[in-house]
Amino acid sequence: MKEYLRIKTLLFCLIFLSSINAQTLSLMPSRGICAHRGAMDTHPENTVSAFKEAVRLGVQMIELDVRLTKDEQLVILHDKTVNRTTNGHGKISDLTLIQVKELDAGRWKSFDYIGERIPTLEEALAVIPANVWINVHLKGGKNLGEKVASVLLEENKTHQAFLACGQEAAKGAHQVCADIKICNMDRQDSTEEYIDLTMEYGSEFIQLYKIKPDQGIKEFTAKLKQKGVKINYCCTDKAGDLENLFDYGVDFVLVNQVARMMHVADSLGVKMY
Repeated sequence: MKEYLRIKTLLFCLIFLSSINAQTLSLMPSRGICAHRGAMDTHPENTVSAFKEAVRLGVQMIELDVRLTKDEQLVILHDKTVNRTTNGHGKISDLTLIQVKELDAGRWKSFDYIGERIPTLEEALAVIPANVWINVHLKGGKNLGEKVASVLLEENKTHQAFLACGQEAAKGAHQVCADIKICNMDRQDSTEEYIDLTMEYGSEFIQLYKIKPDQGIKEFTAKLKQKGVKINYCCTDKAGDLENLFDYGVDFVLVNQVARMMHVADSLGVKMY
């Protein structure tokens, strides 16, 4: 019975993806600015208000982090604990969703955001338009991959969302929906191995990390583009870096200072479609 349900889910996934309006797919940005944890410089990171502000500023991609609570609910949080970004204490995996929702996730940033809550994945997805990429960074393994893929499928977000994760989480996601897009996050500590492994996996995205723009990125991007891999870069808030990265073939640049870097991108005349 379990195998039957899995096959049924996969068939539904394939049918759904094939029915997505081609015009919607064609409207997805081909390059641009990614708001790292939302507009985190001005708003409490990984919250609904941060995502709304990023959308208002016109970003082409939003990055967010997903973890599981004690009762296996999907919430948006970067750290393992709630200590840094809430008035609470302890591991998110030791708290139920009800307990998490009692925490204030805004006061630490500014009194303007008192009462802000840690959002669920569904709450975050609800405020992101259909033509903005969603960079879903999974903070967990196979079980998390399965659960997130199920939500993306149910919320009709599979055309715009991809999972930034390792292979165990990717395997879990692909058991739910074979066409879920993946940004490989395995072996980022060795750039050449990372690139080769990403192409070997057949991942749709890669996220170049801790490489200076003048350290061979142009050669790396040329190799990746031959395989049709979309290229993210994490992270910079330097105007000069942004211009070079786009010139070198990077598609999306993760930034923390969203408003300022959007202005820089506009001044460079970067075409997003």
